[in-house]
Amino acid sequence: MVRYLALLAVVAGAAWVLYQFDPVTAGYYPACPFLTLTGFQCPGCGTTRALHALLHGQVGDAFRLNPLLFAALGAAIAFLIRPSLMTRPATAWLSAVVVIGWGLLRNV
Repeated sequence: MVRYLALLAVVAGAAWVLYQFDPVTAGYYPACPFLTLTGFQCPGCGTTRALHALLHGQVGDAFRLNPLLFAALGAAIAFLIRPSLMTRPATAWLSAVVVIGWGLLRNV
């Protein structure tokens, strides 16, 4: 129980920081190393800005910045409801296909 409370506190603290400080204007959020090295967006590029927008109720902006965030949030909810889904090989394969496919598609 203490682990879950500690995790909840960390997530709440991170959400508060992200809510208060815009990734576009704050200078301390890290840049994507993949984007910096290759010039291509990784599957996660835009997620920090999307989370900031989502915390401010700007769902459309969040989706425009990174639609994969919504798939990841849906998967996280599904895993919380049914943890056994995480141990299935099909889940790993589907996740890999979605993430790699999105990484390729967004750079075309």
